[in-house]
Amino acid sequence: MKPVAIRGATTVTANDAEKIKTACVEMMQKLVADNGIQPDDITMVFLTMTQDLTAYNAAAAIRLGLGWSDVPFFTSQEPNIDGSLERCIRTLVQVHTDKNKSEFKHIYLGEAARLRPDLKS
Repeated sequence: MKPVAIRGATTVTANDAEKIKTACVEMMQKLVADNGIQPDDITMVFLTMTQDLTAYNAAAAIRLGLGWSDVPFFTSQEPNIDGSLERCIRTLVQVHTDKNKSEFKHIYLGEAARLRPDLKS
């Protein structure tokens, strides 16, 4: 088995705790389902949030929303770059797998689909 990273991102329409929770859980459920992975396959989940999202922590949203108490999470603030996508949550999920990198589907939801149109979900 080897480590492979799967990317994902989503956006919310407002800095609202419920919107952040819903968007994070939706993104992670789709990433897991579309790639046929289980929480036990996950080595770690790295998340970033843009500076305009302060109402709720993305890691807590996923941990509590999906009941993933054994998955290590780390959340960081996305750099504030002029012209960046607003209200965006990104993830990098590392899994151990026998699959090749090309077999994984990266998940880009909402306005985040603009970030990587070549990988649009």
